[in-house]
Amino acid sequence: MRRALPWILGALGVVAVAALWELYKWLGPADGVVLGATAGQAGSGFRILPRTGDLNMPHVWDMFERLAAGNGPGTPPLWLSVLAAMGVTLGCAALGLALGLVVGFALALLMQRSRIVEWGVLPWVIVSQTVPLIAFAPIIARIGSQIDRGGFPWPGWLSVAVIASYLAFFPVAVGALRGLRSPDAIHVDLLRSYGAGYGQTLRKLRLPASVPYLLPALRLAAASAVVGAVVAEVSIGMPGGLGRMIIQFAQSASADPALPYGPVFGAVVVGLLAAGSVALLGLVLRNYRRGEAVA
Repeated sequence: MRRALPWILGALGVVAVAALWELYKWLGPADGVVLGATAGQAGSGFRILPRTGDLNMPHVWDMFERLAAGNGPGTPPLWLSVLAAMGVTLGCAALGLALGLVVGFALALLMQRSRIVEWGVLPWVIVSQTVPLIAFAPIIARIGSQIDRGGFPWPGWLSVAVIASYLAFFPVAVGALRGLRSPDAIHVDLLRSYGAGYGQTLRKLRLPASVPYLLPALRLAAASAVVGAVVAEVSIGMPGGLGRMIIQFAQSASADPALPYGPVFGAVVVGLLAAGSVALLGLVLRNYRRGEAVA
């Protein structure tokens, strides 16, 4: 029952979100909720909750029915197109997560090794996350197009992976640094008394001790990589992924309001798959997860 409890709570959370959506659509005002509206002036004020009409908030069952329908007579169902786009986005996010893991862990090792490196690098690691991704993505794509790769063009998916790694490396660097510094001084001194070098101390003490901190950081990094991949696909206009599909379907939302929610559901599933891969890694490392830190 304890193992099934997280799955039960997760399913109940999804049902609760769908129920709140339908409850607001049923009880909410037709024009939404607007703050600071002036009488007689249309469009004044700030809208904090959306309109409840079918064009603005389609029913949940209409979204799933639209997934099973095609875009025209004789066309395959929408979920097949979404599934293909999920494969593209998941591949880019996985590569971005791998790059982020390598870069983040390397930075954590350098910062753990030297306080001076930490003082010089950690502020820049934090500042890097304040750069708007939607503005940063075209710059990466532009730099990639100028790199000479022996006559082979820089592919768009590689730019998406690099941008995804830009979001993924931050939680890995911070979580790994905290984990590598978590062993007590008495344990470090014990290994030194046995003549263990830095490599042996890292392998036998610091790396196992960092697992309870690294796994939550990896879950955040996996979700961040998916977000980065979707935003990058939108920013650089890479076809085939969920980001581009969301933009294309949003243009038809006025005539087919349930259509854009198909790729949105696909992005949710990709995020769950990315986080689930980290959960599988946690099963392999379950002997080192005692006292796991909260993400």
